[in-house]
Amino acid sequence: MFEVVIGLEVHVQLNTKTKLFCSCPTSFNHKQNTNTCPTCLALPGALPVLNKEVLHKSIMLGTAIDATINKTSFFDRKSYFYPDSPSAFQITQLYTPIVERGTLEIDLEDGSKKTIRINRAHIEADAGKNIHEGDISKVDLNRGGTPLLEIVSEPDLSNGDEVVAYLKKLHSIIRYLDIGDANMQEGSFRVDVNVSIRPKGDKKLYTRVEVKNINSFKFIQKAIEVEVTRQSEAWEDGVYEKEISQETRLFDQVKQETRSMRGKEEAADYRYFPEPDLLKVVVTDEMFEKYSKIPELPDAKRDRFVKEYGMNEYNSGVITSSVEIAHFFETMMKEGITAKNAITWLTVELLARFKGDINITNSPVDANKLGFLVKRIEDKTISGKAAKEVLDYLMNKDEDIDAVIEILGLKQVSDSGAIESMCDEIISANPEKVEQYKGGKEKLFGFFVGQVMKASKGTANPQAVNEILKVKLG
Repeated sequence: MFEVVIGLEVHVQLNTKTKLFCSCPTSFNHKQNTNTCPTCLALPGALPVLNKEVLHKSIMLGTAIDATINKTSFFDRKSYFYPDSPSAFQITQLYTPIVERGTLEIDLEDGSKKTIRINRAHIEADAGKNIHEGDISKVDLNRGGTPLLEIVSEPDLSNGDEVVAYLKKLHSIIRYLDIGDANMQEGSFRVDVNVSIRPKGDKKLYTRVEVKNINSFKFIQKAIEVEVTRQSEAWEDGVYEKEISQETRLFDQVKQETRSMRGKEEAADYRYFPEPDLLKVVVTDEMFEKYSKIPELPDAKRDRFVKEYGMNEYNSGVITSSVEIAHFFETMMKEGITAKNAITWLTVELLARFKGDINITNSPVDANKLGFLVKRIEDKTISGKAAKEVLDYLMNKDEDIDAVIEILGLKQVSDSGAIESMCDEIISANPEKVEQYKGGKEKLFGFFVGQVMKASKGTANPQAVNEILKVKLG
């Protein structure tokens, strides 16, 4: 009956060392209100000076989303009163942003693709952070003045799955470009969702509701579902115009509901006017040429992996979804191993051993070491089973792989004479099972293989064991 219309505002905190208009550090988790100065506290007489790195990173994003990068843009002043803003205004770009009219292609579950238009990406200064402890609220201004890129999509998204696909793609691009940490838990990748509904086939845009306070892809999807249900029920009950107003709502993760935070202001409420303390922003030809040369992005890397390594699109998509995993994989491949084994030992074996704060960036087993371990499997120095023991050992101790193989006594026996001797012993010790096998119980072959492997403590080459037993058992 209804179709959903969704537009997104994504605030990406840029990973510059200093703030947008001053030299205060942007480091996360420092003692409250220590990374401040007269400029970011908006004290009288302190004037802002633009951080050039912000322009560089804006050019990179604009290039990645195939957008127009304005060679000249301007800053504007947005007035509002809130505890986390000591200036009572925010410096942003309303009328002429640095990036406009981009696109982002997302992959849908049915295998098709959809292009989402991006209206703009503009530079602005972040506010501080409110900390609520019971009945007491505190303000930490360390974050105030940190550079943001606000990326605004057109209302081209129609459900939670598309929203998550878009956000994951955008998140991945930010990380590949290395222009931001994009850590949702730390607030460096924040999402506001604008949701409205309309009867199917209707082209009119109805009242949109902005939902804030969502810090995970899972909760974003749930918040959309909850808000769509609220608006749909209001329409069906005939109270849509009365109950659905343009406002900002918060998503309560515990109660699984959205609730009103404040009425949604229009541009006039913010009393925008050109920022008087800053000159126009100019992107020089030299700057544009240098920073529009961006690293390989996830889609291009995915396609190259399919072509270069012969993997399927699904595995390539998994590997390239994270820039850290993609780089880890490429480093492993320098050992001359097969892509199939590299994928298995990276995504199945190594990632499964990560616990607590251990992740791909601080793994005790780095890419070179894991690649070499796979190489030792492929050159038949050790079996796959033995390699798992080696990997478990390396997760706790930093040792040379060949040394660990010797310490654990896992070097694979491929000597046919030694394996023949073990096979003879097992056959001699089990005459009844030999007769049963020769009488037609072929499943007993697995018994003989298992006994030989047990006798060798897992070090016998399984392929050699199979071949020798087949000959000896006739």
